[in-house]
Amino acid sequence: MRMKYFIVTYGCQMNVHESEKIAAICEKMGYTLADKREDADLIIFNTCAVREGAEDRVFGNVGALKKLKKQKPGTIIAVCGCSTQKEETAQKIYKTFPFVDIVIGTFNVSNFEHYINAVKYGRQMEILKEGEIDEVHPYKRTSGENAWVNIMYGCNNFCTYCIVPYVRGREKSRSEENILNEIKGILSEKKYKKITLLGQNVNSYGKDLTPPVSFSKLLKDICALEGDFKLTFMTSHPKDLTDDVIDTIASEDKILKEIHLPAQSGNNRILKLMNRRYTREHYLSIINKIRAKIPDAKITTDLIVGFPTETEEEFQDTLSLVKEVRYNGIFAFMFSPREGTVASKMDGQIDEEVKRRRVNELLNLEKQIQKEDKK
Repeated sequence: MRMKYFIVTYGCQMNVHESEKIAAICEKMGYTLADKREDADLIIFNTCAVREGAEDRVFGNVGALKKLKKQKPGTIIAVCGCSTQKEETAQKIYKTFPFVDIVIGTFNVSNFEHYINAVKYGRQMEILKEGEIDEVHPYKRTSGENAWVNIMYGCNNFCTYCIVPYVRGREKSRSEENILNEIKGILSEKKYKKITLLGQNVNSYGKDLTPPVSFSKLLKDICALEGDFKLTFMTSHPKDLTDDVIDTIASEDKILKEIHLPAQSGNNRILKLMNRRYTREHYLSIINKIRAKIPDAKITTDLIVGFPTETEEEFQDTLSLVKEVRYNGIFAFMFSPREGTVASKMDGQIDEEVKRRRVNELLNLEKQIQKEDKK
């Protein structure tokens, strides 16, 4: 009987795509996908560290496997991803759950087969502090007609609320040649109609390459490939979204006119505390350029409420930004202090009840605007 695997993925599209790589490694080893975790011989949790709730769910779901492990002692349980890239979290999981066989971080995933094979010699725990881009392992694509394609890894921005630079490392761009070759291979299969480029800040793509390659050039070169497909990307940082990229989106028919542009706040003092390195005025100037050049563009955003010391008046600035831009969609979050970030140590932490009220007010405004715009 063939062994079966089951992957539980938390967090962003980057994690979803990483799980596709883990799935490919599992299947190369002879495992097949289980319909449910109870039927699996190998259970993998690919974790997220961005929000506290995601980490809490990991601990709860891993803990719930204690009974299953007793019933099926041969089951291998692995925990990997952003949460376990943090040494203290990895140690906590390793010590709290002795039935977990493998604890590894984000930079260890490409060597996943080694850890599976090594379990017969004992529990495995290793957290590499950095790693090279893996151009060897393929992906088992699981998102229908959409194919995720990483163009870069890591982040250099160090927003004060964000754990990503600490668990994903500094920005590293893939070579344009490797990206184009991967997309050519995807398109040759004929079943993929959409290519989604992934990066913590896609607008920074290529700055670290020699010679540098601009994001707009990459977009144009992908659009020049033969095939019937649409192209999109996430995520853009406002400080790096250039006129050239906006022009490219406007002029290339293959690029979807959808731009996710996280604002995070509508107040300049809060934006400075967040280390976003743009102002409300600059952000709005970008929106105006997009509207002028791409009138039918769908613009979505991320917003954080209850950042430390945020006053009611400053929260109202975020509401007024939403009213002015009239987004097609909003992802609204209550500030979640992540250990190791600058914002987690700031004075003036906002009460949970206040944050909850503000996020509900923001979401109600979004619903109101969308209702009005449908008329």
